[in-house]
Amino acid sequence: MDLPRNVKSGLIDAKEKLQKIQQIDFVYLSAKDVVRHPVVAEIINAYEKEEN
Repeated sequence: MDLPRNVKSGLIDAKEKLQKIQQIDFVYLSAKDVVRHPVVAEIINAYEKEEN
């Protein structure tokens, strides 16, 4: 289910709140990183399209 309009994703919220903590790093995956199931690659592609 999609988030309602004007509701921030919990992951985006966490990234914004935690990005200044030096001991925490964020790893960004692309569809090329997915090797187990093609559906996961499609999900990642959908999110990348949404961000761009």
